[in-house]
Amino acid sequence: MVELLKVENLTKKFGPLTAVDNISFKVDKGDVLGFLGPNGAGKSTTMKMITGFLTPSSGTAIVCGKDILDEPIKVKKSIGYLPEGAPLYGDMTAGSFLNFVAEMRGINKKDRPKVIENIIEKINLNEVVFRPIETLSKGFKRRVGLAQAMLHDPELLILDEPTDGLDPNQKFEVRQLLKDLSKNKAIVISTHILEEVDAVCSRAMVIAKGKLLADSTPNGLRKEFSDKDSLDSIFRKIVLER
Repeated sequence: MVELLKVENLTKKFGPLTAVDNISFKVDKGDVLGFLGPNGAGKSTTMKMITGFLTPSSGTAIVCGKDILDEPIKVKKSIGYLPEGAPLYGDMTAGSFLNFVAEMRGINKKDRPKVIENIIEKINLNEVVFRPIETLSKGFKRRVGLAQAMLHDPELLILDEPTDGLDPNQKFEVRQLLKDLSKNKAIVISTHILEEVDAVCSRAMVIAKGKLLADSTPNGLRKEFSDKDSLDSIFRKIVLER
């Protein structure tokens, strides 16, 4: 397997608070890793360190063979990142925003129209291309955010709650898209929805209070800790037993 992400003893402290505590894991090409945990567990902070939005207090991550501390620009070129909330420029149309992102990503001007057209088709954004982002529903805003993350065809996708705000049909479409994309990429998804892990992920990791508590396949996690479909029940067992 081709290793596209290696996290080594990653730690983040905010004063006396340890938000992420000495986490290590790796993700290979073809993997879809579900990052599970309650609010405040450290999932988003971990993602922000991997993508270069936060500097680790200690430890590091290697993305496509490049260290996030030594070669941050090269690392960012290999990553597509959908942050929580996906901040967007509300006064831009969806189409103009994607063109702006394509330009910032260094996509050749001649190639941009085709690249943008392809991503609009993939994410099913045709009906909102010419509408200002601030007028879009939460679901469509999320899809525009997902489109910008995928625009430059990165090897590693880091997606924080990618289906948040989507209706059931949209969730199905995005999950199917992620399955298809995973054949040639590594994908890390932060979520608190077990249904999402079952539908998309090949692995599931549980994090709480900044510590990594479990790493298994979704079925392995269920068999080891619970037969129920509630993350809370599984999580409580993990916390008590680990």
